Amino acid sequence: MNNCVLLEELLIKKSQQKRRTSPSNFKVRFFVLTKSKLAYYEHRHGKKRTLKGAVELSRIKCVEIVKSDIIIPCQYKYPFQIVHDNYILYVFAPNRESRQRWVFTLKEETRNNNSLVSKCHPDFWIDGKWRCCAQTEKMAAGCVEYDPTKNASKKPLPPTPEDNWKLLLDPKEAIVMAIYDYEAQNPQELTLQYNEEYYVIDSSEEHWWLIQDKNGHEGYVPSSYLAEKSPENLQIYEWYNKNISRSKAEILLKEEGREGAFMVRDSRQPGMYTVSVFTKALSTDNNPVIKHYHINETTDFPKRYYLAEKHVFDCIPELINYHQHNAAGLVTRLRYAVSSWRKKAPITAGLSYGKLVINPSELTRVQEIGSGQFGVVYLGFLLEKTKVAIKTIREGAMSEEDFIEEAKVLMKLSHPKLVQLYGVCFENTPICLVFEFMENGCLSDYLRSQRGSFSKETLLGMCQDVCEGMAYLEQNCVIHRDLAARNCLVGESHVVKVSDFGMSRIVLDDQYTSSTGTKFPVKWSAPEVFSYSNYSTKSDVWSFGVLMWEVFSEGKIPYENRTNGEVVEEINAGFRLYKPKLASKAIYEVMSHCWRMRKDDRPPFSVLLYQLSEISEFDL
Repeated sequence: MNNCVLLEELLIKKSQQKRRTSPSNFKVRFFVLTKSKLAYYEHRHGKKRTLKGAVELSRIKCVEIVKSDIIIPCQYKYPFQIVHDNYILYVFAPNRESRQRWVFTLKEETRNNNSLVSKCHPDFWIDGKWRCCAQTEKMAAGCVEYDPTKNASKKPLPPTPEDNWKLLLDPKEAIVMAIYDYEAQNPQELTLQYNEEYYVIDSSEEHWWLIQDKNGHEGYVPSSYLAEKSPENLQIYEWYNKNISRSKAEILLKEEGREGAFMVRDSRQPGMYTVSVFTKALSTDNNPVIKHYHINETTDFPKRYYLAEKHVFDCIPELINYHQHNAAGLVTRLRYAVSSWRKKAPITAGLSYGKLVINPSELTRVQEIGSGQFGVVYLGFLLEKTKVAIKTIREGAMSEEDFIEEAKVLMKLSHPKLVQLYGVCFENTPICLVFEFMENGCLSDYLRSQRGSFSKETLLGMCQDVCEGMAYLEQNCVIHRDLAARNCLVGESHVVKVSDFGMSRIVLDDQYTSSTGTKFPVKWSAPEVFSYSNYSTKSDVWSFGVLMWEVFSEGKIPYENRTNGEVVEEINAGFRLYKPKLASKAIYEVMSHCWRMRKDDRPPFSVLLYQLSEISEFDL
């Protein structure tokens, strides 16, 4: 029971021994929380994890969010602290939700410890003193009350999208900027104007925040249309493309095709950034070249940034501004910012704030475009302007109660790599779900129809897209249960999104055993599924490995002419799908990790995403 895994995720930790906050102090580690201890491992692609440290939960004195106005010198910007024995472990999460989940779970597991402190330090220990109270003794009593039960009420673990996380808003995050225009859809909402500043009143709902404009008007807006205003936040700049791989960056820059087209993106090394630049200057045959420059950091504190050693700047925006006017060691000056996100605003979580039900009069059906397990799918228009996919539900295929519950779940899930639900329509028969429309249809058909035209980089990018969407589902404890290329859809620029949650269910223990007789696709199913009908996120990982195989074989059917019975026998005997010709050794190694017999030996999607990102930085 003590070895039961409560949470596992790639996080960044700061060294507990070194005094100064500098990039060399930060390491990516795979954290695993059980009922008895918090362990962290060195993660190296293709190699067995190496245990680097562990903290017995019984020795923990305090777990709390760190609130600070300093620039965080690593890629993950959401710190929390774990005080144990005579040490302070600083951990950095990738987002607020992740941090809240770890703090909540750790507090829940340690709130009855005998050694808990009565006070804690809300800021960092840096340069021999506490930034919050200036005390110079590292283990000095804290300066604010520590409440081990705060945000640790009796809430089921792990969390589900139904949970209403009360996210703590730091004072420095209260001012945000609009990075897109948004027109209010109802009286509860507020219209956003690009580049204007707003004050956040309530950020407790993940996808819709209550804000106030400079004239005092209040209303809800999509949180994905906002970015916090702070010196270290690059998101407000058009040239910054956060979640983009090297291969996708090269595709976008080549599509732009102008000398000096550039972007800044996160580097493979956490906390570091890369400038990617398009040029024809290095080519004798007029073929374009993409040059990638790592943004270097000084070792002093506060750190500074440079591409060429002679030109050092206090912040990255200053560095980019300088090189937009001066090549100064680069192959060309940075002339045209290329953005993967600016031209098209993200899909909102639902049609508007608080709206779930769509009136039949708001929908126009155009033509049938397919059929699924639960009914027919139509191309249509919402409010005569937005192209949508209308998914009807056959009578008897799902009870109305199940339908409503599934719709509520889907409305809570919103991610750039998931097909978004706009709303549901109850009034007419059959009832239906209204989704965003993906222009290029399902991934399996798309791969077959254009077989031979894909680069290896494009294929890897497709796998990364699906992995991003699945990592989000994993984070929210949602099991897909039917992940395959046929259940992913393709949009513009080869962007792939995970679709078809008709079989999805949210489960509190991250595991679902199907009812007797439930049909499932054997060739995509993990051994525990076809043997015991036992589903988990790790069975989704197995299916993802098969999906990767589909992608790199450009749409071939896995196991080809074998029957389901033969597939079951071969898998149980240890046989696996062969390596597709377009898959490198490293890619096939990732697939093989997904197909490990014991589900606990398979990597989570967060690790798979990290592995694929590593591979994308090198030539395939």
